[in-house]
Amino acid sequence: MTWNSYKWLISCWIVLMGFCVAGCRVYSFTGTNIDPAVKTISISTFPNSAPNGPSSLSQRFTEDFKDYFQRNTTLKLIARDGDLQFEGAIIGYDIAPAAIEKTEGRDQAGLNRLTIQVRVKFTNTKDPKQDFEQTFQSYGDFPGSQDATQINNNQTEVRRITERIITDAFNKSVANW
Repeated sequence: MTWNSYKWLISCWIVLMGFCVAGCRVYSFTGTNIDPAVKTISISTFPNSAPNGPSSLSQRFTEDFKDYFQRNTTLKLIARDGDLQFEGAIIGYDIAPAAIEKTEGRDQAGLNRLTIQVRVKFTNTKDPKQDFEQTFQSYGDFPGSQDATQINNNQTEVRRITERIITDAFNKSVANW
């Protein structure tokens, strides 16, 4: 490379760094868009008010929610009154046939679909314009041969469904997607 090429690369680097420093928000490789004034986060327990949900769902969902934010932000998790606050409830946990097939002349479920709905209330104490309350929903399909007990016991698949809900809430709150 010639000296002019090096000067051009250095100039580009300086300009790029200037844009990064001049911005009013902090951008990270996880896609977050968090104001530098925001330092803490509080996440209340999401009670399970869905009539069909397993009793362990509330605790597992809440802990996964906390873990996701701790892994993907530098915010300090505190018990209450964080700069960012989450609360809500698991409001839907429904298993229904997703596909019907005929077997020996009888209609039966070819697939069962588990749909989970979670109401999330987000409060940004530093920028109330970003506050929202929204219901997030995701689902997963299971073989028609599995009943509700088998689906509830399939923690890997149930977690995949709840992880999508958590990701959606994360994107809406701190990634501004």
